[in-house]
Amino acid sequence: MKLQIMKIALLSLMILGATTLGFSQAKKPTLMVVPSDVWCNTNGYMQTYDDQGTKVKIPDYKRAFQENSDLLAVISKINGMMAERGFPLKNMESVIKTLESERAENAILTSKTGSGVSESPMDKLKKVAKADIIIQLTWDVLKTGPKKSVRFTLQGLDAYTDKEIATAGGTGNPSFSAETAVLLEEAVADKIDNFNVGLQRHFDDLFANGREIIIRIKKFDSWKNDLETEYGGKELNVIIEDWVRANTVKNRFSNSDATENMMLFEQVRIPLYDASGNATDARGFTRGLQKLLAAPPYSIANKLTVKGLGQAVIVLGEK
Repeated sequence: MKLQIMKIALLSLMILGATTLGFSQAKKPTLMVVPSDVWCNTNGYMQTYDDQGTKVKIPDYKRAFQENSDLLAVISKINGMMAERGFPLKNMESVIKTLESERAENAILTSKTGSGVSESPMDKLKKVAKADIIIQLTWDVLKTGPKKSVRFTLQGLDAYTDKEIATAGGTGNPSFSAETAVLLEEAVADKIDNFNVGLQRHFDDLFANGREIIIRIKKFDSWKNDLETEYGGKELNVIIEDWVRANTVKNRFSNSDATENMMLFEQVRIPLYDASGNATDARGFTRGLQKLLAAPPYSIANKLTVKGLGQAVIVLGEK
């Protein structure tokens, strides 16, 4: 009897240990902390460019890091707090330097006929960093007599869809500290763990149900066929939709719009990692469809362009 009780107790300990180990080794999302557009605009770190005749203001991240010592200290502080809680991080300043060394990448990707997809600085950062979640940070310093405090907002955004998945904000207690990073740490300390719960909950959903991306199918005017052209008795739009259904996680996607000239797939759930264990993005996933269409019996010349990590466009008819 005693031996049976000991065996049951030992088995319970083994199960508890395995469960604890499973929790401690739970996969965490990779994060990148960035200054928000609001902070960049308020502090004068914006630049203007011409987007096909429209003046657009975009953050000048490089100059912000070069000129604002508080920015570097504040982001380093948040990075440290996240690292202490086991989250892998991508350092934004290092990503910017990588982008600077890859000047060959243009702001606008174009086809030989001029059709293109415009990318913002944030789109480019996402593609290089390949973080799962972007944390946008906004803060300002408030003064009350000789004391100062920091008012802050943290926004967790899915790097593939830009959907907000967690938020935290507040104002720290007035302090005599002169360092902005210390004031921010004091303000964030009692709110960051609840914020991280939201981040982890979202990532757990991605792990179970796949990342969410958008796929657009278009055609060049010069192409004589369209998405209703039949191949082997089946319309091209049906062939494409069948491929999407067969390759998405749990067949989850939404065919939001379709005509003879275009298709729009939203909420397309793709595997979090490929067979080699590398993070999957819109380009890597959609390349399979691109290759299918280019090969016999379809032999459709096509061009694949992407915006950030989560949007892919296949244009049919030429490269």
